[in-house]
Amino acid sequence: MSVVKSIRHSAWKQKWLNSKMFNQSGVLWALILLCVTASIVSPHFLQFNNLINIIRQISIVGIISIGMTFVILTAGIDLSVGSVVGLVAVISAKILESGGSIVTAILVGIGVGIAVGALNGLGITIGKIQPFIMTLATMVTFRGLAMILSNGSPVSWSKTGLDFSWLGSGDFLSIPSPVWVFIFIFTVAAIVLKYTPFGRYIYSIGDSREASRLSGIGVKKMEFVTYVIIGLLSAISAIVYISRLGVGEPTAGTGMELDAIAMVVIGGTSTFGGEGGVKGTLIGAAIIVVLGNLLNLLGVSPFIQQVVKGIIIALAVLIERQKKRK
Repeated sequence: MSVVKSIRHSAWKQKWLNSKMFNQSGVLWALILLCVTASIVSPHFLQFNNLINIIRQISIVGIISIGMTFVILTAGIDLSVGSVVGLVAVISAKILESGGSIVTAILVGIGVGIAVGALNGLGITIGKIQPFIMTLATMVTFRGLAMILSNGSPVSWSKTGLDFSWLGSGDFLSIPSPVWVFIFIFTVAAIVLKYTPFGRYIYSIGDSREASRLSGIGVKKMEFVTYVIIGLLSAISAIVYISRLGVGEPTAGTGMELDAIAMVVIGGTSTFGGEGGVKGTLIGAAIIVVLGNLLNLLGVSPFIQQVVKGIIIALAVLIERQKKRK
């Protein structure tokens, strides 16, 4: 009898260890431990201004990471998001520089984001180019276009009558405006993934493309839409970015693809697709930003920070692969 109980206990334990709830709670505990460590190591960590800066950073990169979650859930990837931010930042800033309205700059910027996302989607679904190769090519292309349009220099505009810094630097109820934008996008994404047919199709495609196709799901159509979504969210992030800085830099967004992928993978979304979600991505985003903030407070070189992020991504993927083998 004791043997049977032992077997049942082991099976239950293994099931719990492999469960999504355990994975998410484990990442959450890692975040809590990191915050406690940061508060002990640096007395400046818990200062109000620093905490506001942390949640603002989470929101700006977090917007892109939500789009990356959709893509990775289908077992895809998008390396071009940082370049899209730079391209949209330059184009929107040039519209403002030439006297265009804020509304025009925002709408055109969003249109560009959707267009480049659609280009990636078409190359992957119709052209049958591997997502890594397609988005690597557009990453280089879009960054080059941003440099060409700006002549390699930041694009600024007269703020007289065109000040929309409230979007990037303002606040509502003492909470920064970008955070409200992020909360809205996060809520919509969470609802879509959990309660709509589209969300179920995304998970199904990640689990098995062939089974999804045989069951009547438009696999190519769904994949195309995910790349449009991440293009749209990259554009929104770019607009928030230039609103905060008051300038459109062609180098804007450099490295954001690394941050977004790290946030999604650390948050528990499988690079094989079909497992994860935006809740985990939010926790992953908080871990990456808090870690970066702590390293900045300690005066650690940005170059070393990039090494740390790369190692974290590699470890997260390694742990995921070990789980798959089991």
